[in-house]
Amino acid sequence: MSNLTFFKFDDLGPGRESGPLPEKLIAGDPRFTNWDVEQSPDGKVRTGVWETTPGTIRSIKGGVWEFCHILSGVSELIEDGKEPIRVQAGDTFVMKPDYVGKWRCIETTRKIWIIYGSA
Repeated sequence: MSNLTFFKFDDLGPGRESGPLPEKLIAGDPRFTNWDVEQSPDGKVRTGVWETTPGTIRSIKGGVWEFCHILSGVSELIEDGKEPIRVQAGDTFVMKPDYVGKWRCIETTRKIWIIYGSA
């Protein structure tokens, strides 16, 4: 068994399709696809690929750290009380615990995510 995990973007397998909870939907009809790639034995560290279609949702991190790397598309992150920040392919950032704001997808956006902690 190897201690390496590779993301095979051309063969992620079937994704888990969903949408936002009604209380988190702000605008549009965003649809999500999530591909879980790996997790630690205790479940505290998880990683995968997430994609959203256009729309705006409420984003609340709770007690988790989330590392994100945008693979494609264009979105805006709008932290409560702050100016919008545009993110697009190649951008990398961390959403810290207790982040609260909006995720506005302008063009279908796909990202790699790594989460540490529990929601």
